[in-house]
Amino acid sequence: MSTPPRDLPQQRNDRRDLGPRKGPRHVAFIVDGNRRWAQAHGHPVEQGHREGADNVCRALRWCEAVGIETTTWWLLSTDNLNRAAGELHELLDIISDLTDRLAAAGHWRMRHLGDPRLLPSSLATSLREAEAGTCRNQGPQINFAVGYSGREDILAAARRLAHQAVKSAGFTVSERSFAQALSTSGLPDPDLVIRTSGEQRLSGFMLWQAALSELYFCPVLWPDFTQSDLHGALAFYGARQRRFGK
Repeated sequence: MSTPPRDLPQQRNDRRDLGPRKGPRHVAFIVDGNRRWAQAHGHPVEQGHREGADNVCRALRWCEAVGIETTTWWLLSTDNLNRAAGELHELLDIISDLTDRLAAAGHWRMRHLGDPRLLPSSLATSLREAEAGTCRNQGPQINFAVGYSGREDILAAARRLAHQAVKSAGFTVSERSFAQALSTSGLPDPDLVIRTSGEQRLSGFMLWQAALSELYFCPVLWPDFTQSDLHGALAFYGARQRRFGK
């Protein structure tokens, strides 16, 4: 993998807050366009994924600098598992390396969203160990959606609730109990979802959790996404009036 940014934080940094919660607490990213970036620059596909991983590291610092407390990164969907074997192998290794180096920074709290049974045992182990080893860190929460599908997340929650209903007489399914059965249990729903590369769809990402999220579609490919692009998304969010149906 290409050399990671040198200034990954080793301890909690001072943060420039957005003010009295004018900005989002939780931002979710669909980091799209790595392959198209590689093609446009005449590089092999894996180089696009490496550049994309490095940009996740940079974007984490940008998010923390403006007081964003939680970020979620969709790095691999269940559909992506059907890609050509060579590309998929490289991508899985890049995600594993990214996981390990962020966990080693000793700063963020990390969590895996997705089905570990769909992943190679080495990557599943890296994600599991990162989650266990960073749970006491003092930095922001970061979630890696790897082997993730919003539909599968909802189906898995329904199965858990059905099993609980069979075991517990009088158990009632509510919006709260359903949310607690999802892979994101205990996390706030995203206030803002950012998708890069100009695509304007969720593609099954956080279908339950993003029901009331603001959606921002950025035309740039993910490896070219800059701090200015993030600020543009936050300015868009700040101009919205979030009525939540009221």
